[in-house]
Amino acid sequence: MIIRLDPDSAVPPYAQLHDQLATMIRSGVLAPGARLPAIRHLANDLGVAINTVGRAYRELELDDLVASRGRHGTTVLEPSTNVPARRAEMATAATSFAIEAKHRGLDLDQALAAVRSAFVRLDQRGAS
Repeated sequence: MIIRLDPDSAVPPYAQLHDQLATMIRSGVLAPGARLPAIRHLANDLGVAINTVGRAYRELELDDLVASRGRHGTTVLEPSTNVPARRAEMATAATSFAIEAKHRGLDLDQALAAVRSAFVRLDQRGAS
């Protein structure tokens, strides 16, 4: 699991961590039942405060993506069957991506090509 936090970003570190983990969970990179690293361990690896990782984990729990079981760790949950909520989340993610793509000067075709490329890379990972 590779996580990169940008200290120069306007997005707080806990939100960067939350977003990256949520993406890994929703895409299947982190499978249901997988254990997330211990809060202290991940905070040490990323060079952030324990509370930063703790907040990201709490937000993931509020999103019903993980379950924290104290000393037994934090594990990834089965995907939500709440289809309207998933559609709303995807619409939000798509809007964020579109804004970022536009900001970086990509047109619609270039942005869609980037999404297609990402899907191909995910499929290749799953096949290996």
